[in-house]
Amino acid sequence: MAPGPAIVAAVPDLISISEAVELVLARVRPLAAERVPLDAAAGRYVAEAAHSLVDLPPFPASAMDGFALRSEDTPGRLPIAGRIVTGTPSPDVLAAGQTIGISTGGVVPDGADAVVPVELVTEEGGTLVVPKAVVGGDNIRPRGGDLAAGDVVVAPGTRLGPAHVGALAAGGVPEVAVGRRPRVCVLVTGSELQAPGTPLGPGQIYDANGSILAAQLSAAGAEVERLPPVRDDEEATFAAIKRGLEADVLITTGGVSVGVHDLVRSAEAQLGVEEIFWRVAMRPGKPIAFGVRGSTLVFGLPGNPVSSLVGFELFVRPALLALQGATNPHPEFLPGRLVRGSKRVAERDSLIRARRTVRDGEVLLEPLSGQDSHMIARAATADALVLVPRGDGVLEAGSAVEFLPL
Repeated sequence: MAPGPAIVAAVPDLISISEAVELVLARVRPLAAERVPLDAAAGRYVAEAAHSLVDLPPFPASAMDGFALRSEDTPGRLPIAGRIVTGTPSPDVLAAGQTIGISTGGVVPDGADAVVPVELVTEEGGTLVVPKAVVGGDNIRPRGGDLAAGDVVVAPGTRLGPAHVGALAAGGVPEVAVGRRPRVCVLVTGSELQAPGTPLGPGQIYDANGSILAAQLSAAGAEVERLPPVRDDEEATFAAIKRGLEADVLITTGGVSVGVHDLVRSAEAQLGVEEIFWRVAMRPGKPIAFGVRGSTLVFGLPGNPVSSLVGFELFVRPALLALQGATNPHPEFLPGRLVRGSKRVAERDSLIRARRTVRDGEVLLEPLSGQDSHMIARAATADALVLVPRGDGVLEAGSAVEFLPL
């Protein structure tokens, strides 16, 4: 299909950030599950409940280096019947009036109901002197005390961290069903863009958005394909977007505003993309677009690097997490307090870059100087996006706010 003239449409009202997030998530359908070896599962989202194959621990185990015995035989002097080393079987039954040495993790023999730590007793030849009474159950890890065979180790929607992987391994689970990683195409647009490492001509700048998005996408669990940057040309833009629509997600930067060279939305319309929204009441990043074609999600991020970075965190990352099956993919805003006042914008919520510190258990947020949307070098020192609600005047220092960690 050949490119046609740009589509001219009435400018819609701005929608709120929360409305835009819900519109995005309403169009997401989790990707199919795939089974992966446990060693490759860290960071993935569980698609099906994983169950322990064994009791954990699978036998009564000693929690201490010490001596297994019957509590009813204490205090007293008990003959030592032998030693149990971790990883070896124990005697069938510990006879009344006897004790047996045992290592941490060793199998507690039948008949024993307690383990006394080695530092609380004395060995005299082949006899153990137990000076005080021992309570039944002391220092024994009961069989199945952590998990019983068949119990759920991790539930669907869980992002697997080191402890989850360790629990699955302990439960004997060799592989786990996880959501497939989304395949994402990244397309940066603009005749002025050059790859880092090449000389800049008059009016040219280096492409930062492609690198920013590739890093954000990798951190969000996506498989990334970076298409070659496309110049401000209808045919080239059309061809690049057509290719990008083969992925699970297409992300473009630039070309979604109202300038003469903003060609992206027109090309997407010709290719059958249903535009769900365009323009959000936020600063930076107002001219952000979102649409769908079939199961492909299409995000049009602004060309300014900070606007692109913010738009990704608010809208693209939640979509990627939802595609992988996350239980709660919404942006996770946390409470904090503003150290320095920030000017409000009358009709748009602002996301200002800030540095955070913790004092007396409270997160303090210091806005950075230089909040313009092209200032990516200044933004690189930020570790938080502070939400400044729309309004008049200044949000005073000391105000309670919400922030999104970076």
